[in-house]
Amino acid sequence: MGEVAKANMKRSIPIWIMGMALVGLIILLTPVLAFAQSCSLCYTQAASSGARMIHALQTGILILVLPPTLGSIGMIFVVYQKRNQVRQDDDEPDSDRNW
Repeated sequence: MGEVAKANMKRSIPIWIMGMALVGLIILLTPVLAFAQSCSLCYTQAASSGARMIHALQTGILILVLPPTLGSIGMIFVVYQKRNQVRQDDDEPDSDRNW
């Protein structure tokens, strides 16, 4: 890889990160109702229940959403930290195996 290509790649990484941040921000700013299933039975049951049931429903949703979200964030963090360990430079000799 030439010096110009390496310089362009280094410049394009922050643009890629900014693009991903922009997509994430757009997803977070979209209305929650756009993602709702609007199940009429669930809606009527939740609306007719008391404050204790609504709190239990909110807690249950949080319990179901939080572990996969934290796991995904943790996996992204680990992959980002380990990204340089699997890269092969052009100066290094090729492997003796032809895959």
